Amino acid sequence: MEVYRASGRLLGAKRVPQKVAMTEESKRERQFEAKIDLMRERIKDSDDLKVQDEVFDRRALMDLYALASKGVIASLGGAVSTGKEANIFRAKGENDKDLAVKIYRINTSNFKAMQNYLLGDPRFGSIKGTKRAVIIAWTRKEFRNLRRAEEVGVKVPHAIAMRENILVMEMVGDGETPAPQLKDVALEPKEAELAFEKIAEYVSILYNKGNLVHADLSEFNILYAEGEPVIIDMGQSVTREHPMARSFLERDISNLARHFGKKYGVGSEEAVKEKIRAGKEG
Repeated sequence: MEVYRASGRLLGAKRVPQKVAMTEESKRERQFEAKIDLMRERIKDSDDLKVQDEVFDRRALMDLYALASKGVIASLGGAVSTGKEANIFRAKGENDKDLAVKIYRINTSNFKAMQNYLLGDPRFGSIKGTKRAVIIAWTRKEFRNLRRAEEVGVKVPHAIAMRENILVMEMVGDGETPAPQLKDVALEPKEAELAFEKIAEYVSILYNKGNLVHADLSEFNILYAEGEPVIIDMGQSVTREHPMARSFLERDISNLARHFGKKYGVGSEEAVKEKIRAGKEG
C-alpha cells in the first residue's frame, strides 16, 4: 500500500512495512487461486478442452464461483450446445435440479449485430463502450425478456439468475437430456396443427401483453417438450418501440408459416396475423 509520495509524506499516514503489504497481497492471490481451483473442480465431463479454454477464463470461473457460493449452481457438466456466440452447459442446482448455464463468449460474439438490437431498445439504448459491456447488457436483456415472457404466459425456460455474461436457466427436457429443437421433431398432423396454433398464440401474447417481439423466431429457436413448444433464445428480442420491431415481427411470422407450411402443410402468415389482431382486441 503506497502511503508516501515523492514530494513528501501524506498527512496522518503510517508506513506499512513492504513485507506485510506483500504478504497480504500474496494471501489474497492464494485465496483467489483457491476459488478458481474449486470452481474448476465443479466443472465435470469437459469433452472439449479448446472450448473450455475459450469459455472458462479466470473471470468466468470467478463469476461461476460467485453463483455457486449463492447456491445457484452446485456443479457444471458437459456442453449441451456449442455456438459462435454462446455455449450452453448442463448443471446441477439446489436439490439436484437440472439447469442449463448459458455463457456468452466475449471474444467471438458478433457484438456489432448485438448493438443494433440494443440501441433501438429504450431499456438498453444507452449501452456503449467495450465488447464486454455490450455482451453483459445482452445477457441482462435475455434474462429480462425471458422473465417478461413467462410473466405474460409464454412457455419459455425459467430464468433463474445471471451474472456478467452468464445466464442460468431451468433445463427444458427430460432430466439431463435437453428437449429437441422443433426442426428435429416429426409431428403427427394433429400435433403439427396444435403446435402451430400454440406458437402463433405465443407470438400474439408476447406482442400484445409482453410488449415484445422475439425477432429471431424459427424452428431453430423453439424446443418441443412434453407435447408443447417452448420458445428460447430471447437475447435479441425487442420492445414494440424498437424502430425495427414491425420488420422483425413480419420475419418471425414468415419463418413460422414457412416451416409449418413446408413440413406439414398447415398454417399461414394470415393465421398468425389474425391471432395478433384478436389478441390486441382482447
